[in-house]
Amino acid sequence: MADSEEVSVSNDSEPLLSVRHLRKSYGDHEVLKDVSFDVKRGQVLVLLGPSGSGKSTLIRCLNGL
Repeated sequence: MADSEEVSVSNDSEPLLSVRHLRKSYGDHEVLKDVSFDVKRGQVLVLLGPSGSGKSTLIRCLNGL
């Protein structure tokens, strides 16, 4: 028999992910500065930019949540 679980249904207007004023630096070198965005249910987020622009660093910061 499976345990019952309480499922929380979020309001569609609430973001699944909300990032506000994210900053990341390596020593004195700031690589992410004041990054803010929301991702709502059903949205697709694309990180697009040249090499060295901080895409992988942003993902690493999010993985650390």
